[in-house]
Amino acid sequence: MRKTGCSEDELFSFLAQKKKLDLAPRYILSSMCTFPHPVAVKAHCMFMETNLGDPGLFRGTSSLEQLLIGRLGELFHCSTACGYATSGGTESNIQALRIARAMSGKERPNIILPESAHFSFKKACDILGLESRPVPLDPDHRVDAGKVAEAIDRNTCCIIGVAGTTEYGMVDPISELAGLALDHGIFFHVDAAFGGLVLPFLPVSPPFDFSLPGVTSIAVDPHKMGMSTIPAGCLLLRNQEDLCSLSVDTPYLTVKQEFTLSGTRPGAPVVGALAVLEYLGREGMEAIVAGCMESTRRLIDGMESFGISREVTPDVNVATFQPVSVPPPWQVSYTRNGHLRIICMPHVHAGIIESFLEAIGEQYAETAD
Repeated sequence: MRKTGCSEDELFSFLAQKKKLDLAPRYILSSMCTFPHPVAVKAHCMFMETNLGDPGLFRGTSSLEQLLIGRLGELFHCSTACGYATSGGTESNIQALRIARAMSGKERPNIILPESAHFSFKKACDILGLESRPVPLDPDHRVDAGKVAEAIDRNTCCIIGVAGTTEYGMVDPISELAGLALDHGIFFHVDAAFGGLVLPFLPVSPPFDFSLPGVTSIAVDPHKMGMSTIPAGCLLLRNQEDLCSLSVDTPYLTVKQEFTLSGTRPGAPVVGALAVLEYLGREGMEAIVAGCMESTRRLIDGMESFGISREVTPDVNVATFQPVSVPPPWQVSYTRNGHLRIICMPHVHAGIIESFLEAIGEQYAETAD
């Protein structure tokens, strides 16, 4: 650490140089995060100092967190849903499995999840001492519900379904999985970290939420398609009793019990998430999602015009293709199966899609020559 501080000009000159090393956002086609909406940034700055870890000190911010949970609960067809704002899908998934384990009372619990499940479940199982039972996918990259049924035994404490898979943008057969969970009395968690703020705004989409009686909890990330500042996730549950199974005593705080994983929790991105939903409303979110889905369709059409076939027709704005190289400076990613993967987030607008397709076309023309 410096003995004497530097000047503000020197400091921010240094920071600006480091910022230039980051990839320009217009070339990032592989991220499930995007530019935060301007109202999220403004709201974030208003609440920079707030700490939801001690909600009695920040009662206004705490009330906004509960309003956010209420808005999402209504969106997911359960106006009485409870929950809290997390740091994102990883924390939400860990907490859901903590609850499932606690509520099951099983000595050697196992969970059943799709092979497409996010790697956060590996972390959760390591931390919680849970046996993980991955189930194969069908040709459309959705989990095989029949195989899930076969994997259930008396020690199963949780079934997981994904609404908008990270790699292929697919929605598992949530209705069938919810039915299995209900029939066997098993906790059913839906990881909708990405799809949770896409599917409700599509003209037609498969059911994935609390409208299905077997769904126990849902993870959703407003810092993804909700365009909040980072980090902003949410865990929602149908029943307060389930959430309270995690409560620990906090004798020196303004509240005497809490059920969250993190102690200190920033209020700023939580308010940012609420601000976007309030500002845009359903019509605004539908327009954003429609634009992203149109970009996805245009990307697929354009790539296939070059002979680069899609791997699957996605349910949300994630496009995958046969593996090909991509010219710099475009940043894409590849699935574990090697397929080219692009996420058509709000910042990946029509102009960027056309620029990317032009670059791909030029590359193929050079290859043909």
